[in-house]
Amino acid sequence: MKTKNKGLVDIHLAVLLFGLSGLFGKLIALPPMIITLGRVIFSSIFLFIIIFYFKKSIKLKEKKHYFYLVIMGIILASHWTAFLKSIQVSTVAIGLLTFSTFPVFVTFLEPYFFKEKIKLSDVIVAIITFLGVVFVIPKFQLESNLTQGVIWGLIAGFTYAILSMLNRKYVKEYSSLVVAFYEQLIAAIVLLPALFFQKNVFHSKDILLLMLLGTVFTAISHTIFIKGLKNVKVQTAGIISSLEPIYAILSAAMLLGEIPTLREILGGSIILATVFYSTVKSK
Repeated sequence: MKTKNKGLVDIHLAVLLFGLSGLFGKLIALPPMIITLGRVIFSSIFLFIIIFYFKKSIKLKEKKHYFYLVIMGIILASHWTAFLKSIQVSTVAIGLLTFSTFPVFVTFLEPYFFKEKIKLSDVIVAIITFLGVVFVIPKFQLESNLTQGVIWGLIAGFTYAILSMLNRKYVKEYSSLVVAFYEQLIAAIVLLPALFFQKNVFHSKDILLLMLLGTVFTAISHTIFIKGLKNVKVQTAGIISSLEPIYAILSAAMLLGEIPTLREILGGSIILATVFYSTVKSK
């Protein structure tokens, strides 16, 4: 297999694993915060093993970088908790589609982080994207599970957008593996008190699923994605990443019997079309 083709397979496999990770919100009978805690514990351990194996240094260049990575770890914990909450109170489709709005938030955050100007076309794309979100909600009622799922999904998208901006800054300074390790280690430390404030009943099945989520669907998937980027253009990888909600929705339909409604398909198509456009345009 050619190097480029192998890279494409790696990216598609990684994005498929990213999409499948959303199903764990339905498969594990634990609160979102506890699922996220288990995920980052097993993932950070696995990432540390990979870093140790490849003999990469985890020492940071400046003291202030530790502070920023702590902030990034807190944001990551918030992002994954909101993402899983969205899926648990609604459906995998709503959770993934509303989370996919994060490029829109990036559009408005980039000028603040990188002193870039907002273009009128970006504002129009943002408006169209949120029209897609409106289609996903059958009726806006705060007591509705679907509405709550959309709100939590948008929070997940917003927090991921902030994290992406910070990652963009620090991935130039350090290896992606090192940044991911610190983020997930900090997230684990931040979420640890949740074990003592919530009554949780752990079953052996839940522990095994958390190990699977943390290693295969988080640490390994991110490693494969980074490996694939060596032979695939970032633009191509970004376009393939737009398939994540589609992989997730198809998997949820086959494995969980969650069939998206016509409104969700219509709203989702609008969201994914604008995300696809933003990805191509930004590159």
